[in-house]
Amino acid sequence: MATTADMRSGLIIKVDGSLYTVIEFGQNKTARAAAKVWAKLKGVDNTRTIEVTWNSGETIFPVRVEKKPYQYLYNDDTGYTFMDIETYEQITVPENMVDAPRFLKDGQEVSVSINGETDQPMSVELPDKIVLLVTYSEPGMKGDTATKTLKPATVETGATVNVPLFVNEGELIRVNAKTGEYVERVK
Repeated sequence: MATTADMRSGLIIKVDGSLYTVIEFGQNKTARAAAKVWAKLKGVDNTRTIEVTWNSGETIFPVRVEKKPYQYLYNDDTGYTFMDIETYEQITVPENMVDAPRFLKDGQEVSVSINGETDQPMSVELPDKIVLLVTYSEPGMKGDTATKTLKPATVETGATVNVPLFVNEGELIRVNAKTGEYVERVK
């Protein structure tokens, strides 16, 4: 069994029958009382965010999670379909389980977290940074590199990303999938 000493960010634990990911945690120690461990938890199988406090050394219940590489195939009314790269088995997950669905493009490799106890997918994570083609953007002008002014640009997945004025249609850009922000132009 694990205790609060094993707490870390990203750990998935079971609290009151639901699964939660540890977003942040810390320890409070007062002069007379025993130390307390607190954690901010985000729901894996629900949309709740909660804060929980335990006495130091108390038992927690971590869930064994496997991360497997999958390839994005398509989405339809039933959800987003991915294929296991090793076994070619397909899974379909609802949109709320996908990290940033607006940046998914056909054939893209993603990481799927699978519950080790039930073999059910829990979440789909895109790579931190992805390269996308700008399909539409207002034309930039020569010398527009001096300011940090941004303009909207549509990428190949249909998402809109704010890019610097010098980025033009047909160029490749690197986007942070977690925040949706422009990172750099790809040569």
